[in-house]
Amino acid sequence: QLQASGGGLAQAGGSLRLSCAASGSIFGINAIGWHRQGPGKQRELVAAITSGGSPNYADAAKGRFTISSDYAKNTVYLQMNSLKPEDSAVYYCKTEVWGIDYWGQGTLVTVSS
Repeated sequence: QLQASGGGLAQAGGSLRLSCAASGSIFGINAIGWHRQGPGKQRELVAAITSGGSPNYADAAKGRFTISSDYAKNTVYLQMNSLKPEDSAVYYCKTEVWGIDYWGQGTLVTVSS
């Protein structure tokens, strides 16, 4: 239902754009969020966007990451700029519809110093 892509290797200070393509049956109903899980760390919310297009960011993402949605493509993006090595993680997109959590399969982001 959710397909995450766009991860890869970036240098510190570089940029990556992640994409989360959703099936039409679940897109735009509730907020879609990007979560990440680094090595040995708990999964954490990075950013989310409501069905109305309002973004919210974790402190670690503010000023560097931008979340956006394209209703024509049923896709949510996470533009990540000024990347830091501590941003290295597997990134997942997630939404909840009618009490069911839908997770994308995860996309690996590695930031080298």
